[in-house]
Amino acid sequence: MIQKNLRFRYSLVLFTLLTCISSGLMAGTLALGEKNKKKEKKELLTCDGPYILYQPGGGARVIAVNERGAILDTTYATLPDDFSFRVSDHKGRYPFMVKLHPSKRQNWQWQQAGKVFVMSDPHGKMDCVVSLLQGNHVIDRDLHWSFGNNQLMVIGDVFDRGKDVTQIFWFFYKLEAEAEAAGGKVSFLLGNHEPMVLAGDMRYSKGKYQALADTLGMSYRSLWSANTELGKWLATRNTMQIIGKDLYVHAGLSKSFYEHNLDIRTVNETMSKALFMDKKGRSSLSPLTAFLYGSYGPIWYRGLVRDKEKYHPLSADTLQLLLNRYQVKRIIVGHTIFDDITKFYKGKVIGVNVDNEKNRKHKRGRALLIEPRGCFVVGDKGKMREF
Repeated sequence: MIQKNLRFRYSLVLFTLLTCISSGLMAGTLALGEKNKKKEKKELLTCDGPYILYQPGGGARVIAVNERGAILDTTYATLPDDFSFRVSDHKGRYPFMVKLHPSKRQNWQWQQAGKVFVMSDPHGKMDCVVSLLQGNHVIDRDLHWSFGNNQLMVIGDVFDRGKDVTQIFWFFYKLEAEAEAAGGKVSFLLGNHEPMVLAGDMRYSKGKYQALADTLGMSYRSLWSANTELGKWLATRNTMQIIGKDLYVHAGLSKSFYEHNLDIRTVNETMSKALFMDKKGRSSLSPLTAFLYGSYGPIWYRGLVRDKEKYHPLSADTLQLLLNRYQVKRIIVGHTIFDDITKFYKGKVIGVNVDNEKNRKHKRGRALLIEPRGCFVVGDKGKMREF
C-alpha cells in the first residue's frame, strides 16, 4: 500500500513537472511568436514614396511614409511648376531631391556613346544600386549624374524583393533628366516584375507595400496607375531597345518571337497599351498582346541563356536570323540570375543579371561597361576584367 502511494505521488510529481515544462515551452514559443509579430509589424511601414496620384478634377494627392513610419497624405489643388521633394531609402539613407518632368517615350534606337553602362534587376535594393554606380563614376558622392554624355541602360525589374522600390524608380527618373541635361541618356526597360505588380500580383513584394495599401484602404496597384506620375513614366518605357550594335531586352527572344516578324516600335507600343491590365485583360486585348506577355515573349523567355529542353533553347541559326533582322551583333539580357556576367553563343548573347547583394559581398561582377575598345565586367570598385 505504501509502495502504491509512493508510486502514485512520484507519478503525480512527474506529471506536474512535465506539464510545467511543456507549458513553459509553449508559453515561450507563444511569447516569441508575439515578439516576432510585433517586430514584423514595426518593420512593415518604412520610409517610402512619394506616390503622386493625379485627381480626376485636377490637383494631386501625394502619399509618402517618413523615416518614423508615419504616413503623410496631402492633397494639392494644383502642384507648383517647380514642385520637388526629398527621397531616401527605407532606412533614411542616400537622400536626393526630385523635380517633376514630362514623361516621353524614348527612341527605340540610339547611336552608341563613348561609354554604355549596363545593369539589370535592381529589385528594390537601393544600397546595391548606389554602390555600383558610384564605384564606376556614373554618379557622384551626392547621387548626381557624373557620366557626362554617356549612357546608362537598366534592363528591367525594380519591383519586388527589396524595400526601396519606389525610391529606385524616382532615382532613375531623376537621373534621366540630369543625364539629358548633360548630353547623356538613361534608359530603363520593362522587366517581367513591372507588369506583375501593375496587374496586382504581389507574391514577391515586401509586406510593407501591402501594409501601406491596406492602411490607405486601396489596392497597391492603384498607387501605380496610369494616373500617377511614376505610372505615366513607366507607360513610356520601352521593352526592347538598340544602342549601337547591341539589342537590349529583359529576358530574351524566342523562335516564336522571330516567327511573329515584329518591328521594335510595335513591340514597345503593344506592351505599353496593356501594362496596367491584369492577365485576363491582356489576353483579351489581342493575340499579339497575349503572346508578348506570355512565356515566349521578351520579358519571360529564358531560352537564350538556358539550354535545358524545358526552356526551349534557341538554335544558333535562329539567333543569327534575329541578329540579322534587327541589324545588331549582340543581344544583352537580364532576368535569369548567374554568378557573374556570362557569355552565350560565343559572345552573341550576354547575361548581366546577378545576385546583387551576394555579388557585392563576394566582389564578383555586377555590370557591363561597353567602350569603343571593348567590353569590361565591372564591380563596385570599377573595372574587373576585359570581357
